[in-house]
Amino acid sequence: MTGHTHVPQDPIHCSTLSPRPVEPLPPEIRSIQPGGGFCMRCELAWGWLRRWYLRHVRPGYVGRMRQVRLGTGGTYPHEILDPRDLKFYRNQGDLAWREEDDRFAWRGRLGFVRVGWAEIMILGGALLVVAAIACWLYWPVAVVPLALIGFVLFFFRDPPRSVPAEPGVVVAPADGQVYSIREVDHDEYVGGPAVVFDIFLSVFNVHVNRVPMQCRVVGLTYRPGKFLNALRARATQENEALEVRLETTVGPLRALRVRQIAGAIARRIVCWVRPGEHLPNGGQFGMIKLGSRTELTLPREPGLEIQVRVGQKVQAGTTIMARYTGDV
Repeated sequence: MTGHTHVPQDPIHCSTLSPRPVEPLPPEIRSIQPGGGFCMRCELAWGWLRRWYLRHVRPGYVGRMRQVRLGTGGTYPHEILDPRDLKFYRNQGDLAWREEDDRFAWRGRLGFVRVGWAEIMILGGALLVVAAIACWLYWPVAVVPLALIGFVLFFFRDPPRSVPAEPGVVVAPADGQVYSIREVDHDEYVGGPAVVFDIFLSVFNVHVNRVPMQCRVVGLTYRPGKFLNALRARATQENEALEVRLETTVGPLRALRVRQIAGAIARRIVCWVRPGEHLPNGGQFGMIKLGSRTELTLPREPGLEIQVRVGQKVQAGTTIMARYTGDV
């Protein structure tokens, strides 16, 4: 398929579909990063110490945060004392704080992905120590660790995006290069013919994932697996992956699916949304740390026009992947 391709009409009409019931969160998804990781374990250990300190030294602060906390609860592995405790477990319940009550909301406005701060501090700190030692031994060598610190910051950047407001547009769920566009005769979740886009993310891309249309989350599926090269055909079936099943909330009812697929370098899939959650067009829902592959599945129906071509570079939330011309 090439850019601006009109997909042949099929006898499928999304307006006749009924809303799908929200699925329960699978028990294997116990955090926003089901695969875990060293940096996550370090941050969780620090969180245990922080909560001990707050309970024993600052009980007044704990009480004030409890008074302004919203929600009824969830299946959290520990007590939620302030917004920092929700970082890895925001998909486990409905507890939250208003932005004006969140004393740590500023961390999300620094231009970096908040779920990457542990990596930035741990990797950046280690590299800074190496740079200091290199300066003491032979200063030109310090250029290498300092450059790597810059790369870590560059990798976890989160630039603002301008999302198209036109009706019927499908925006890219990830930055990267369109690796393939293929049609399938029947997709089980879509319930009929579908078009599947594969986007390959390199280590130089922004790695935040976004939903392709205004929607609600119907369900999630996490699959542990291998870490093959994301460009290999077997990677789709064998690599670690997390599938997000969506349903549009504006215009005709459509079932969409986005799959985050790990790779040889990218081994940490992050998805912070939960079933039943509503997201705006281009809203963030997760990231794949250190690149890899994102797969987008759309229903193939009358009026669908493909707007990208294989080999084209796309930006999440900005590039229009496809357009349903009947949505006006």
